[in-house]
Amino acid sequence: MTELIALLACPRCDKTPLESGENNSHCKACNIDFPHVDGIPWMFAEPHAALGEWRGRLQFALQQFGHEIAGLEQELENKELSALAKRRVERYKKCVESHRRKLQKLLRPVDVQSLQGNYESYLALRARLPSDQGLNTYYANIHRDWGWGGEENQASLKQIRAVLHDHADLGNVLVLGAGAGRLAYDIHTNLECESTVALDFNPLLMLVAKAVTEGGQVNLYEFPIAPLALEDDAILRKLSAPEPAGDNFHLVLGDALRPPFPEKSFDTVVTPWLIDIITEDLPVFASRINRLLKKQGRWVNFGSLAFSSPRRSKRYSPEEVKAIVGESGFSDPYVSQATIPYMCSPASRHGRQERVFTFSAYKERNASKPERHRSLPDWIVTGNDPVPLSPSFRQQAMTTQIYSFIMSLIDGKRSIKDMAVVLENQKLMTKEEAEPAIRSFLTKMYDDSQHQSTF
Repeated sequence: MTELIALLACPRCDKTPLESGENNSHCKACNIDFPHVDGIPWMFAEPHAALGEWRGRLQFALQQFGHEIAGLEQELENKELSALAKRRVERYKKCVESHRRKLQKLLRPVDVQSLQGNYESYLALRARLPSDQGLNTYYANIHRDWGWGGEENQASLKQIRAVLHDHADLGNVLVLGAGAGRLAYDIHTNLECESTVALDFNPLLMLVAKAVTEGGQVNLYEFPIAPLALEDDAILRKLSAPEPAGDNFHLVLGDALRPPFPEKSFDTVVTPWLIDIITEDLPVFASRINRLLKKQGRWVNFGSLAFSSPRRSKRYSPEEVKAIVGESGFSDPYVSQATIPYMCSPASRHGRQERVFTFSAYKERNASKPERHRSLPDWIVTGNDPVPLSPSFRQQAMTTQIYSFIMSLIDGKRSIKDMAVVLENQKLMTKEEAEPAIRSFLTKMYDDSQHQSTF
């Protein structure tokens, strides 16, 4: 742990070194403690608020399991169930109950001292957890990394090798967005690394990575999307690593957009399946990577280029990615592209082939220092500035008003046609327009009410 603390910097002020405590790291400049969760440094800019938010997401996930179990119990009351269906649902219910208990035990460290975060201070730092990321996001990756066998993992490592020189010395390595940690582990144990730091913001993924890379075994259920056979809808996997990773393999919980490390700390930075899913524009993120690397340090990227930005101009092509890397202080990247299996569970009919884009580029010059990442505008953070009435906000407001009014009309007596007449009387729309609109809205509401959230 002492070696890892020496690599860390405060994600709020960038000061280093941090002071090492028994169960935390301390920044004297900010006078704030960063707790250790099961020995993993929790290096979010506002650590207690982030921990509080993750605890809330944990509670929500466990509540979802409770609702699912209740729904399964209702299904089992159906006297018309076939013998096979009843057997399958009964077994699945027992698996979900067992899985919930296993998750509660595994995630117990997240509940460290029931810390309560000041959410306002969290926002003031313009930092937040991605709203679409929960404890179960990328859950299947845990099983791919540590339970399905070696095909996908070997294919990933092969692509990393493809953009490196033979016998390349990677030195001190940082893997940003490491997920459940298998690629970071494989790089550390198969290539020439002095030390490896794997960072991710998801505590479930990191806690599993810690257990298995230290030589332990984690037993968790896999819930395949399209089970091959009757009992493949819930499979208890024994997750483990081929061998312990060793003393120079470290895990950190934190935000890749506010990496808690000093500038020029690493010889190699690896970004697996990351550059196209983060909210930050690639040129800015490339400058961030540049600042983390030593002179002649190497950036290795691996994964997809399925950029999801709402702006078409930010969904970069491979040619644009290469140009951006070169314009961000790096050499012309050496690229390898290959089609590899992706998320192909041996117990599922579902899986796909993915064309991955891997490159390696050396740092040739310093890039300009990017501003500290801000995920929220001032009018949200301070609450003092006017909320902008953008076209999208205006449209959303009108839609919300109409939908809210429709919900208020549901009294167990009115039909869709009756509701359409009311909307016409309120001069919101004609009944000819209102009827299909109401039907579409209620169809979505009905579908949502029938949907059960699972892994």
